[in-house]
Amino acid sequence: MEDPRSVAERIVANIEKVIVGKQEELRLAVTALLCQGHALIEDVPGVGKTMLARSLARSSGASFKRIQFTPDLLPSDVTGVSIYNQKTNEFEFRAGPIMAQIVLADKTQSALLEAMEERQVTVDGITRKVPAPFMVMATQNPIEYEGTFPLPEAQLDRFLVRVRLGYPSPTDEVIIMDRQQMVHPVDDLEAITDPNEIVRVQQAVKAIYVDPLIKQYIVSLVEMTRRHEASYLGASPRGSLALYRTSQALALLHGRDFVIPDDIKSLAFATLGHRVIVSPAARVKSITAETIVNECMSRVPVPGARVRGAYSG
Repeated sequence: MEDPRSVAERIVANIEKVIVGKQEELRLAVTALLCQGHALIEDVPGVGKTMLARSLARSSGASFKRIQFTPDLLPSDVTGVSIYNQKTNEFEFRAGPIMAQIVLADKTQSALLEAMEERQVTVDGITRKVPAPFMVMATQNPIEYEGTFPLPEAQLDRFLVRVRLGYPSPTDEVIIMDRQQMVHPVDDLEAITDPNEIVRVQQAVKAIYVDPLIKQYIVSLVEMTRRHEASYLGASPRGSLALYRTSQALALLHGRDFVIPDDIKSLAFATLGHRVIVSPAARVKSITAETIVNECMSRVPVPGARVRGAYSG
């Protein structure tokens, strides 16, 4: 069987054929997939949010569905519905778009919450498991646009990471134009692995060693976000778990079987930033969630990393 790190790196390299100059952001999205988590892609329109989701699905050989959330969308439009078949005199379940392996949600709604957290949907009192692997990638605009609304905290907390693509550099923007001169590169993107292999890599991620000192470091960081004077609400225990799980996946991507403090620091804002609510008084002073997370990291002592019980330096 192929080395788990090689599988992850090839997925990133494949997506780079479509998303140019954003390797770290792509690694973050792949990290979420390997942790069995969900990703919130927050950025202005036109920077490739949808293409990232489609490219990740194609690269992993996963089924892909897109849900365009509108004010009149019903829960059954997401989960599916039971329809009476007159020929068989029985009700048949017609699966909704949530029953795919990678789901792009263009304005997340509460109908997703059960599937995201418990990986199942309940229709007409019957519980059905979603396929594995399963990942929701939702898009959100960071500034107010007509017809869009910010996600409530209960939904934000379900996302393992928040990914921000940002504008490409001038050089990368020229490359994007060249690549799309005749056709869009996503149309020719081929699968480089399959869902069964993704599940195997997800299991390998869980085996990455996290020293007790690192676990305490994670808890201390999260606790500091709750006690920070500019925080109205700090990160929940889901934030601790998110930082823990993603650090394991990042260590695997770097070819290590153990987590180091730098993994935690590099992932802190991506996993905690969208869970921290800035107090009204702090917002007036232009303090952001990123400011709070960075200050929390500066206040919490960094432990020495240990490799399965032995100090590595």
